[in-house]
Amino acid sequence: MPNKIHPTACIADSASLGENVTIGPFVVIEENVDIGDDCQLGSHAVIQSFVKMGRGNIVHPHVVLGDLPQDTSFKAETVSWLEIGNDNVFREGFTAHRSATEHAATKIGSGCFFMNNSHVAHDCKIGNNTIFANNVAIGGFVEVGDKVFMGGNVVAHQFCRIGSYVIVQGTTGLNMDVIPFTLIGGRPAKHYKLNTIGLRRAGITGERYKVLADAFRLLKKKASLEDLSETEELKYLKDWLATKSKRGLHGFKELD
Repeated sequence: MPNKIHPTACIADSASLGENVTIGPFVVIEENVDIGDDCQLGSHAVIQSFVKMGRGNIVHPHVVLGDLPQDTSFKAETVSWLEIGNDNVFREGFTAHRSATEHAATKIGSGCFFMNNSHVAHDCKIGNNTIFANNVAIGGFVEVGDKVFMGGNVVAHQFCRIGSYVIVQGTTGLNMDVIPFTLIGGRPAKHYKLNTIGLRRAGITGERYKVLADAFRLLKKKASLEDLSETEELKYLKDWLATKSKRGLHGFKELD
């Protein structure tokens, strides 16, 4: 289908648009931008240079994608990228910056939902089907896994890792890594249980869930996981824990 482009939109000659793209009033698309099929860009959205966007993304008004990293040593002429997958929703005021490293990319997966005024900093990597609630802000080089829910006003220090299937309680400040499959919150932030509902919705039940429950108890005791059954989830957890951390791990809450 042909594209629907409002006459007030400003689109650079070198920008590449897929098919069936809708572009609203006063949208700005700069040079060296690729936008996939079936994307929708709301009024006053700004897509800056060096953004690659897949198909089916919905960009609400006043979103800014691909602006310069908020790094005082960054030189604007550096070629770096913001790479976005498919079928994401970016609500009003969302911002994401391109990488601060030459020829590298900030990466956002597919199927994510970013609520009003949330922010993804330079060199972050966001997995698939992850949700940022309003005003979430993550620093540079933060890694967020698949199917993570970040509650409202959560902030994450640069270089933190947040594993898949995590829920972060609203207003939590993260300055260390968050173990996959868990709930975390409090001040200071602590892991306090498995993400039971999220795991059940993902079909991680029965023996698969029991292995994770046993793993969680062993991690609290700082004990080895080697004697547990090797499920897909446990393999991911062990690989994640084996990856060198720059921030260390948040601790565990003692239950009453």
